[in-house]
Amino acid sequence: MPGWKFLTNHALVLCLVAQQPRITAREIALAVGITEKATRNIINDLEADGYVTKKREGRRIRYRVDPELPLRSETQQDTLIGDLLGVLGWKPRRRQSKDA
Repeated sequence: MPGWKFLTNHALVLCLVAQQPRITAREIALAVGITEKATRNIINDLEADGYVTKKREGRRIRYRVDPELPLRSETQQDTLIGDLLGVLGWKPRRRQSKDA
C-alpha cells in the first residue's frame, strides 16, 4: 500500500529483528519494502546506538534487541523499546539460567 505509514522503517526493521532473531537482511528488505542496502544501513544505525547487537552463528547472524532502552523521540523518552515491541506483538524469550 503506497503512501505514509504509522511506523518508520527503523521501527519495522527493529520489530522484525525482535520477532525473528535469525532473519536475514534480504528477508527484512522484502518484508519492509526497502532495499537490502537500506536494511543494512538501518541495522547499523540500530547497532551503533545499542538497540541491536549481532552475533555470528556459522554463516548467519543472530540479532538481540535491548528492550530496556528508551525510544529516541524526545517526547517518548519514558517509553521503552520493549513496551513498543510488546504493543506490536513481540513476546520476549525467556533466557535460560546457566544453572539449569
